[in-house]
Amino acid sequence: MNELLKTIPQELQEKLKKKKQPDWMPPMLAKLTHDVFSNEEWIFERKLDGERCVVYKKEKEVKIMSRNKKTLNVTYPEIVDLFKSQKAKDFIIDGEMVAFKGKQTSFSELQKRMHLKDADEVKNSKTKVFLYVFDLMFYDGHDLTKLPLVERKKLLKKLLDFDDPLRFTSHRNEEGEKFYKEACEKNWEGLIAKKADSVYVHSRSSHWLKFKCENQQEFVIGGYTDPQGERKGFGALLIGFYKNGKLQYAGKVGTGYTDKMLEELHSRMSKIEIAAPQFEDNKDLPEKNVHWLKPELVGEVAFTEWTNTNKLRHPRYLGLRSDKEAQEVIKEA
Repeated sequence: MNELLKTIPQELQEKLKKKKQPDWMPPMLAKLTHDVFSNEEWIFERKLDGERCVVYKKEKEVKIMSRNKKTLNVTYPEIVDLFKSQKAKDFIIDGEMVAFKGKQTSFSELQKRMHLKDADEVKNSKTKVFLYVFDLMFYDGHDLTKLPLVERKKLLKKLLDFDDPLRFTSHRNEEGEKFYKEACEKNWEGLIAKKADSVYVHSRSSHWLKFKCENQQEFVIGGYTDPQGERKGFGALLIGFYKNGKLQYAGKVGTGYTDKMLEELHSRMSKIEIAAPQFEDNKDLPEKNVHWLKPELVGEVAFTEWTNTNKLRHPRYLGLRSDKEAQEVIKEA
């Protein structure tokens, strides 16, 4: 056992599991809650508005994977190079790729990088990205997922050399409500509350919770309306979510687009048009000047609240998600 693993308290050593580095570890996901709390048994991290990434390193080989198992090395080559230069050679790390607009992480800004697949386009992009890492699941031939979260974070902080664009995700103890108030005053997306002694599970867990300052989640794009006046591309997206395997209509999203977004998204949508809507209930759907789509594209949308009929109030489009499959999209509750 190497020197870093020997720093783990003796009573926790038995929780280490020796094994070969796996090819895939599904990331742990947080549940949404509106019950903000303080608790000495929990830690609180800033919620980052970006793309979830799991980094695998074995000797000199580095692989960055999205939560739906897509390889992102071409999109984020500077992050790949940074990990290649790290002394540690055998680990799996969890984190969030972000871009900033001012002092805020911005999913809209990250859009300018996360969909690029051409090396020259990536090289010429002016959008700088940063990887915030917050968990260590595997290291030096050992599965660490049964260790308490705070122990995994201690190991992570010691394991890597943190220089931009690689950043450690700091946390606060106990004072969740105070930190949440500060987060919202700073216009952050919110906080992630994590039980300090929680093990890492490869699913959604009530031991990780989301405190959101603004409602925001992904939706399936099931159609769009024609543009009006001088508007380019399209008028509004028709979006929904899955419930019991059926696509439910959640309303129109007509704001949040740049001209470039309107043109590029319209180009993608026009290639997957179909004759009839895929939404289960058609009674609230527009009937004129509308185009229906195969339910393949997933968009991120911010909004103020849900109505009693599961429609969104004041929705605002943020960008496309390539890291989530349409069938996974449900109403967060």
